[in-house]
Amino acid sequence: MNESELYKELGKLTDDRSKWKESIPYVSSLLTHESVKIQAKALWLLGEIGLAYPLSVQDAVPVIVSFCDSPIPLLRERSVNAFGRIGRGSYHIIEPYWTGLFCFASDEEAKVRLSFIWASENIATNTPGIYENYMPIFEKLLYDADDKVRMEAPEIFRVLGKRRPEFVRPYLQQLQKISETDNNRVVRIHSLGAIKATVSK
Repeated sequence: MNESELYKELGKLTDDRSKWKESIPYVSSLLTHESVKIQAKALWLLGEIGLAYPLSVQDAVPVIVSFCDSPIPLLRERSVNAFGRIGRGSYHIIEPYWTGLFCFASDEEAKVRLSFIWASENIATNTPGIYENYMPIFEKLLYDADDKVRMEAPEIFRVLGKRRPEFVRPYLQQLQKISETDNNRVVRIHSLGAIKATVSK
């Protein structure tokens, strides 16, 4: 099966949740495939399966971790994404590696920084308390040079504002200023959303 056919097969598998659990060993085996495109798709799919069946992907987690050190930005991005989804399903499975994710807040690639925020939102959805002492890292991302990173950064404040508003209250003034002054409309809207989520609690 060539790369294109294999990619299509993984696409079909992504849509067929009934086969997810039984496909974990096969999808995990594709993490060693020579194609970056296939490795990236396998990482993404393992993350989605891990959200639904976190205990079933437990054995694949150390291999997923190994991609965090990849020189290829797409693979770093997808490994961080996978951690977010698996961690949302069960934080305990990724707990030994959780603090290691924070190095991606300053990754040289904007897409990896974006994935770090998105993964954090996923994990914080069900395990918000662990982020109490890490808010300054997200504060810095509110002022990222990349527009897409800045668009996503207020969303972690919104997720935490709904669940642990005391974590976000110290940043309300900054979020208000950003909502009034940032040159990106989506950043302004998301900042307002974070404020509303926090003050409504």
